[in-house]
Amino acid sequence: MTESLYDAITRQWLTPGLSIVVALILVVAAFHAGFMVLRRLARANPVASMFVKAAEGPGLAAAALVVFQLMVQGASDSLYAIGVVRHAALLLFISAMTWLVARMITAVADAVALRFPIGVADNLNARRIQTQTRLITRTLASTAVLVGVALGLLTFPGVRSIGASLLASAGIAGLVMGIAAKPILGNLLAGLQLALAQPIRLDDVVVVEGEWGRIEEIGSAYVSVALWDQRRLVLPLQYFIEKPFQNWTRATSEIIGTVVLWVDYGMPLEPLRAELRRICEASPLWDRRIAIIQVTDASERALQLRALVSAADSAQAWDLRCEVREGLVQFICQDHPQFLPRLRTELPGAADDTPLSR
Repeated sequence: MTESLYDAITRQWLTPGLSIVVALILVVAAFHAGFMVLRRLARANPVASMFVKAAEGPGLAAAALVVFQLMVQGASDSLYAIGVVRHAALLLFISAMTWLVARMITAVADAVALRFPIGVADNLNARRIQTQTRLITRTLASTAVLVGVALGLLTFPGVRSIGASLLASAGIAGLVMGIAAKPILGNLLAGLQLALAQPIRLDDVVVVEGEWGRIEEIGSAYVSVALWDQRRLVLPLQYFIEKPFQNWTRATSEIIGTVVLWVDYGMPLEPLRAELRRICEASPLWDRRIAIIQVTDASERALQLRALVSAADSAQAWDLRCEVREGLVQFICQDHPQFLPRLRTELPGAADDTPLSR
């Protein structure tokens, strides 16, 4: 009985199956030939090549499944399990189209990153564009996947009936779904806020949770901050919407660094200012904007001096501050050691003109 049923199914599907196989072979061959031409045409354009490469895999799957879907839809309704095959073909087609849309959206972000690289000195505009593009494309890609999953589920009659039942009790269902989806929706909204308001951008220098670092990655749910000692601080997207933090490169990457020194009251300042200027002019880290020394405080023991130096970005400013601090301390020790900070004491009776009595 089983063998006869198998033979009957084989005879039913032999001709339609061969037709489907031949059609798929022709589609795959035509697709590869067409993409070979597209790759050659786009070879001189890196952005176009990126889109062609992103579309090749999912595009082949989508084209093959379109033909497969047309073939099974045109097949006889008397074929064994034709309904299951048609349903599977529809699900595969929805999956391929979702894959294609998500890949093309991601290719937009890659193309923008190629068009506006951030590995240049003045990268403020590039960082702004890349941050907006990445956040928006990731949100759109996530939305495309959710829509694809929803369309796939709607092909099942049982899921449609469950959806109708949920709509009948929309109040409770909406509350439960809202609570369950709060983290996802919160991240999506936070991502859109970060893309539009841009309190942070890729490669921004920030001080967050008492740590200094750079924005290395802005994901769909978190932000990765590369700290100066090669650690990674991972924070949720909502953190940068709800909590205060320092952004040293919000308007420009240029920054002013400070060096604080304590010297004796007798220290002449003009030689020290000249030495600061000499150190800065000899350093490739200085951007030739600011190099000054100010007296910022005076205690009962010493003067507080603050040297201000400018650099193109925070990393260069840090190294320049170290150079200036080392150079000024060395200058004071060699040329004016008598004016290093010191503690003055007065012996009992030292203020009297007469010698101390025994």
